[in-house]
Amino acid sequence: MYKNVGRAPNLKTVIMVENVLADMKESVVTVAELKRLLPRQVNHYTLKAILEYLEASNKIAVSLKGISWIANDDPELKKAIARGLEL
Repeated sequence: MYKNVGRAPNLKTVIMVENVLADMKESVVTVAELKRLLPRQVNHYTLKAILEYLEASNKIAVSLKGISWIANDDPELKKAIARGLEL
């Protein structure tokens, strides 16, 4: 899955990228913009592995325009989904 990573990203780095993406004001950000927003520099291949993980876990959506945070942990939304009807 993560072929070009010399070392696997550590948890601290993954959480840092998650927090930046979750708290960003823009709805879509490019990889270059994300690198500028990060508080410390992250290797390109490490960042790529983190983004692949976040996409696989349905926390971000990656498109031609960039990256969008899509995770929603709102408890009211979870309750509404649990009560909803399946079509």
